[in-house]
Amino acid sequence: MISPRLLDLVRCPECHGLLRGSPLTCASCGRAYPGASADFLDLRPQVAFEERTKYLDEALHADARHERVSPPLLGSKIRNDMLRAFLAPTAADVVVDLGCGSGRALVWNRDWGAATVGIDIAPFFAQDARSQVDLVVGDLRRLPFADGTFTRAFSLDVLEHLSPDALRAMLAEAARVLRPGGSLFVYTHVRRNARIAVGLRWVNALARRLERAGLIDMRQERLRKSDHLNPLADIPELHRVVAECGFRVARIRYYTPIVGGVVENILMRMAERQMARRAAARLGSHMDAAAADQEAIKAARTAAKAHIARSGTTRAVLRALTAAMKLDLLLFGSIESGPFFALLERVPPR
Repeated sequence: MISPRLLDLVRCPECHGLLRGSPLTCASCGRAYPGASADFLDLRPQVAFEERTKYLDEALHADARHERVSPPLLGSKIRNDMLRAFLAPTAADVVVDLGCGSGRALVWNRDWGAATVGIDIAPFFAQDARSQVDLVVGDLRRLPFADGTFTRAFSLDVLEHLSPDALRAMLAEAARVLRPGGSLFVYTHVRRNARIAVGLRWVNALARRLERAGLIDMRQERLRKSDHLNPLADIPELHRVVAECGFRVARIRYYTPIVGGVVENILMRMAERQMARRAAARLGSHMDAAAADQEAIKAARTAAKAHIARSGTTRAVLRALTAAMKLDLLLFGSIESGPFFALLERVPPR
């Protein structure tokens, strides 16, 4: 949505001047931003960055997982619980989701009562988010906000998609729009894993065998991960990079999802594959095989979300699996590894 509060917060991404009128026009540099829809503002900068994320491609969203916000379960529940525990905003805070994707995290956390904004480079927002939270299409390397606009920020599954230069640009912009003492919560990973990650490699090897046997389909997941650039080598480099950009690591917890890998990469993919096969059988006689396969994947995702919404038993099972996945945090959360949750504190400038 586009609230009056959002219109007060946004600025020209080129010069940070005030935006006024219809279409929005910068009072300082004169640039007009006519791309606003009824649901979100389009405030992308004019500069054409050479680095372009694959998340702008329709193919990555063909399964339609972004269209509807389901309750947080499994891995998304763990991420959201850690977000709430680490960031803990209040109604007095102004919070931005940097790389908000569908906007689902903002929908899940409306009970914060805080003023919230979601920004992403790709306009694949869920209908729930479009109607309930303020949304902006923009580039994280050139944020359309004034200095010190926000008290809290978070970024989930974003940093691994950036090159080293883009990561530094994004963190520098995050530091600019955060007030001194403000916090940025991130979930991402470094390339160096702990020895316990061998368990996850075994899970992934099993997933590949099951895929060859036709029992699961990991194509969409591989397509999503093909955008990973993994700019951070290890945790010491994390500390160095965030310090260069105006932050310090205030808190960190590691997450090696071995139980989570079994649940999400094996069990859930097997269930999804069965649903996709049933959908493909219904569609096969009406379209060519490739189109039927694509539609079947989308239909399986849609059907799964609808089933979860109406079935208390299914939700109970998924909640039990989510609880099992939390063992990864309890058992391995203190072991320095690749994936991690971190709270970065904005260091006051000297």
